[in-house]
Amino acid sequence: MTTTTSQQFDLLLEGRLQPSLTGKYFDAVNPSNSEVFAQIADADAIDVQVAVQAARLAFDHGRWPQMSAAERGACLLKIASLVRENAKKLADLECISCGKTIKHATFIDVPTAADTFEYFGNLPGQWITETIRHSAPVLSLFEREPVGVVAAVIPWNYPLIMTAWKLAPALLTGNTVVLKPSPAACASVMFLAQLCAQAGLPKGALNIIASSRPEAGSDLAGSVDVDMISFTGSTKTGEAVMAQAAKGVKKLTLELGGKSPNIVFADCNLEAAVGGALSAIFMNQGQMCTAGSRLLVEDKIYQEFVEKLVGRAKNLKIGPADSFETEFGPLVSVEHRDSVLKFIEKGKAEGAKLACGGKIPDINPKGAYLEPTVFVNVRNNMTIAQEEIFGPVLCVIPFTSVEEAVHIANDSKYGLAAMIWSQDLGKANKVAKRLRCGTVWINTYGVFLNEAPFGGYKKSGFGRELGLAGLWEYTQIKHIATDQTPGGKSLVTSWF
Repeated sequence: MTTTTSQQFDLLLEGRLQPSLTGKYFDAVNPSNSEVFAQIADADAIDVQVAVQAARLAFDHGRWPQMSAAERGACLLKIASLVRENAKKLADLECISCGKTIKHATFIDVPTAADTFEYFGNLPGQWITETIRHSAPVLSLFEREPVGVVAAVIPWNYPLIMTAWKLAPALLTGNTVVLKPSPAACASVMFLAQLCAQAGLPKGALNIIASSRPEAGSDLAGSVDVDMISFTGSTKTGEAVMAQAAKGVKKLTLELGGKSPNIVFADCNLEAAVGGALSAIFMNQGQMCTAGSRLLVEDKIYQEFVEKLVGRAKNLKIGPADSFETEFGPLVSVEHRDSVLKFIEKGKAEGAKLACGGKIPDINPKGAYLEPTVFVNVRNNMTIAQEEIFGPVLCVIPFTSVEEAVHIANDSKYGLAAMIWSQDLGKANKVAKRLRCGTVWINTYGVFLNEAPFGGYKKSGFGRELGLAGLWEYTQIKHIATDQTPGGKSLVTSWF
């Protein structure tokens, strides 16, 4: 794979690929070496307006909302097929765009995106209408209808997967969509836009725009023609999006930050738990909202567990993301790497002990590399244990009892996910019910199923992705009551 040949990606507006109205492009940079590998059409405020108006017209006057769920599903299945046909290029772009290892992009991100489009594309339409059982002489139905124009905003850490998670349910339910990926890593999404243009969607049903302008998300959130915002990103930005949505009384789903506890009990399978803990923090270089960044280890096995964990962390093969030998690639950018380094310095200043990592490795001075980092002697009130670092920094905290583990786990403003490692499944399930978070994995990490809802508690947001719960987020309910009184005269017709 080469990153020296510059590619150009345009916006998907009004059913066709086109440059921005200003003709401007911004650079897509490979974090493995800081080389520019592509030019992305840079949407200005007017382009955002064009995208929203295209979606508005397509919803209000177009045929997309009037099509059957099966017809819309067929378009999603076409996208799934195109993703699989172009899997190598999508994986290459995902890799060089955000620093995700090529192994990760090839075997997780691209297949997952295709599977999500396929899952929703194959959903039967029985979820649309439901009869309400009651004793009155009335046929009572409720129908799920599309919300309208959906603005979907996604982050840079899982561009293809996040795109599929948003687009598939929003489109299946009959909404029209404007999707805005992060400018930090959007090349794979803008290539996907080219594939979506081939899928047979009516003009304006789907619009995909990239922009280097920080205000682009606000333009979408503040538009009077947008009916719903589906946002995934930082909690700070989510708070701003929520404030804007409130002004327009827009429907809103937020999937925000996390500081997920990974609870390891002494009765765990030790090797499985060590491997799981490594994956939970070092997969995708720790740039995951569900990262198990707080590792809670029972004191009986604390020393042994930490020694094994640190030993394996030190031996992870760091290198360029496009090498299949690389286990641990660069962070998304040098700027983000430097922000993570500031957290590491803060951890040391507050008294945590650096067990390994914390430095820039000698790989490529132009790359955004950082060693896998493990802190011990961490207290849960430290900055590194409370704030989302969004990088490969693990905080190890000992505990002595179930009660203490639950208390530490819940002592966070976030509530996205948690992990539990124990061979006593009765105990593990009891603990799972006490954790204030949206997902709990027992003896594993990162099981995302298209059939299962995903989302957070507390400052990790609200609303759900995936499954029927995720599908219903993109609908609103209409109740239709038809009188069936014998003779055709209901009580209300004789009231006065």
